[in-house]
Amino acid sequence: MAEPGRTTVLAGPGAPEEDGRSRDATEPGRPRLGAWLLGVAGHPATIVRSYLFWPAIAYVVARVATFGAVAIASAWTGRGIGSTLNKWDGTWFLRAADTGWPRHLPMSGGHVLANPIAFFPVYPGLIRLVDHLVPLSPLTVELLLTAMTGLSGTLAIAGLARRTWGREVGRRAGVLIAVFPGSFIFSLGYSEGITLTCTALGLLALIERRWWVAGLLGLVATATTPVALAFAASCLVASGVAIRSRREWRSLAAPALAPLGMVAYLVWIWRHTGNLMAWRLTERDGWHSGPSIVYPFRVLWRFLSDPLAPTLTGQILVAGTVVTVIGVVRAVRQRQPLPVLAYGIAAALLAACSAPVGLRPRFILLAFPIVVSFAIGVSRRTYAFLVAASALALVAMTALELTSWAVFP
Repeated sequence: MAEPGRTTVLAGPGAPEEDGRSRDATEPGRPRLGAWLLGVAGHPATIVRSYLFWPAIAYVVARVATFGAVAIASAWTGRGIGSTLNKWDGTWFLRAADTGWPRHLPMSGGHVLANPIAFFPVYPGLIRLVDHLVPLSPLTVELLLTAMTGLSGTLAIAGLARRTWGREVGRRAGVLIAVFPGSFIFSLGYSEGITLTCTALGLLALIERRWWVAGLLGLVATATTPVALAFAASCLVASGVAIRSRREWRSLAAPALAPLGMVAYLVWIWRHTGNLMAWRLTERDGWHSGPSIVYPFRVLWRFLSDPLAPTLTGQILVAGTVVTVIGVVRAVRQRQPLPVLAYGIAAALLAACSAPVGLRPRFILLAFPIVVSFAIGVSRRTYAFLVAASALALVAMTALELTSWAVFP
């Protein structure tokens, strides 16, 4: 049953029976923040029987299997486990944690070189902090943080699904997230786990009209990755509904606070380097990345013009686009809670219109309401097929990213 003090004001139709006794958040007896956070998971004594158990098991099995495969491959090739796992953006996060951000943009031939300015501060800051507190190597700290926050993000998403659709959907959603192809990122040094944890808990806070909590979680998320601006958009939508329907002006705290993490970083890096456009120039020149409304249409056109011509990257992006479109249609038809739906669509649009990022599995995972939509309203057989197909795709993506430089995450 739902914990006392919850509200379903912003929840969409189809709220589960277990939340039927929810009271409005303005009523007396509303739980304090600590009790609310505990209520997301349920009573500790029932966790083994709860919706969180199997998602946690699926997540741990996926991580253990990944590290086991890496260990075997490293022994076979003679490469160390660390060198296999320390790939892609993980090396830049470690560099930011170790040396910080440059005071001047590194240049060559009139172009900005790749440098840590492209990477937001929360994750490397945590690596540096934990590295000072525990006798572990920075790489070990990085990988442990990724694995732990990946688990917390998976369980937070399960909690959000359970809050809206009931325990069975919460369990299904958590397992599907744990084996989704994009979850390979939890075996590398990436910040996605922090983002997922903050945004999933933030959406729970929005649904329950805890505006300051949502805003602060959004602030942390946008100081972790620019993709979290999708959550700031969700805060704005939720606040607009609250003001229009109940004149709840205090809801403005959420959209006011949520984007401040990114704003604070951009202002700091401007003062640090003396260049207002330091981050944008680094993204453009160092990573050849930038916004492009036509990019997703270009990806699809190349495929439709000649289905065999696209590279492996192009095929992954086309598959991701198809999955995303189907997921968005399902989410709309399911009438997901407005803040959740707004976040999922905004996160997907940000990824789709970012060249050369596109709708890769990692970014579809960040738009997790789209993934959750496949756990709702399907038969057990269909759900089992989806989990099996996702697990196989996860194996393929993990092998590709750990053993090849053909496709970046």
